[in-house]
Amino acid sequence: MRQSELFTKILREAPKDEQSINSQLLIRGGFIYKEMAGAFTFLPLGLMVLRKIENIVREEIEKIGGREILMTVFQPKNLWEETGRWSKGIGEVMYKCEEDGQVIGLGPTHEEMLTDIVRHYVNSYKDLPLYLYQIQTKFRKELRAKSGLLRGREFEMKDLYSFHASREDMQEYYKKAIQAYFNIFKRCGLDAILTEASGGDFTKDYTHEFQVLADGGEDTIVYCQKGDFSQNKEVAKLKEGDACPNCRRSLIEGKSIEVGNVFPLGTKYSESMGAYFSNKEGNKKPIIMGCYGMGPSRTMGTIIEVNHDEKGIIWPKEVAPFQIHLIRIGDDSKTVRAAEKIYEDGQKHGAEVLYDDRDKSAGEKFAEADLIGIPTRVVVSERTLEKDSVEIKERSKKEAKLVKIQEIHVK
Repeated sequence: MRQSELFTKILREAPKDEQSINSQLLIRGGFIYKEMAGAFTFLPLGLMVLRKIENIVREEIEKIGGREILMTVFQPKNLWEETGRWSKGIGEVMYKCEEDGQVIGLGPTHEEMLTDIVRHYVNSYKDLPLYLYQIQTKFRKELRAKSGLLRGREFEMKDLYSFHASREDMQEYYKKAIQAYFNIFKRCGLDAILTEASGGDFTKDYTHEFQVLADGGEDTIVYCQKGDFSQNKEVAKLKEGDACPNCRRSLIEGKSIEVGNVFPLGTKYSESMGAYFSNKEGNKKPIIMGCYGMGPSRTMGTIIEVNHDEKGIIWPKEVAPFQIHLIRIGDDSKTVRAAEKIYEDGQKHGAEVLYDDRDKSAGEKFAEADLIGIPTRVVVSERTLEKDSVEIKERSKKEAKLVKIQEIHVK
């Protein structure tokens, strides 16, 4: 794509009311536009990143049998009353309205909705197990909507739900989901730590969160550097300096961001909503459930919180909006021809190239390139062409190098 045709705008300074690193850099770099506290529009660059994260999620969840659906955001009051959550717990942060005498809510989560669907489709143990997921916008009355994409009133979530005939089967799938989550976060350039946490409004059992260490995190975890122990400070019985129960190393306390969670729901929803199946003996049993959530938009914000420097964003390759930022310095015919040829060759080979063909100074182009954070920068200028070369620099490195044009293969 030619940068002159890209719908975006670079800001010299971050908006004064933005406190988080992710919102400052995303707004400055033209990835998102803030509509109001906790609500953002994804501009072309931001949507490219979001879609790449979504695709990673789809690939890994479908490897463990997940089948994608898309549920309505409208939530009937009567379903939430079956579980007692309409007026308490997460129901308290639901946006609610009345239309034609019917009270509805905008979905903050979808346990009730999918349990209702499944109870109409599952009758026998032969119908189980079942794994259904969606990637969809959620809405919550967030009182602390001040951390950019990390805490919003409107946000994107991938929620996967599993339905089983036995607890043993659910526990096996729970392990598979945990590994799938590790795969997702690794591909997104994040080192996630599996952390014990409270079940909150979802279950009375302990659950697991995936936490990423970050100075801008709102959570605090007590963890072992070896990676064999971690607890959210809200439920931790041990503190920093105590011995890890598994390896006896000293535990560390750190700020972190929750990027995903998994819940062994058991029969909480199936029993309250009458979602039963007939086992091999013909007896009615409640379906055993698991729930697995993560936010692609929140993941995007977290990537920036841990992958940036004083100049801007440093995107991991698999989620970057483009792989190559081709920058032309100068408008003499030789430089233009050389840059155009590299760009056209890249287009022919399906390369992800952002071509800065704009009439701006070298200093402006380099500063904006660092802010946007595309992994590889390729510079074509009169100076580089004197040596029949281009200058190549990785965004994550300080040094640039000259490479002969005939050795450039943009793919």
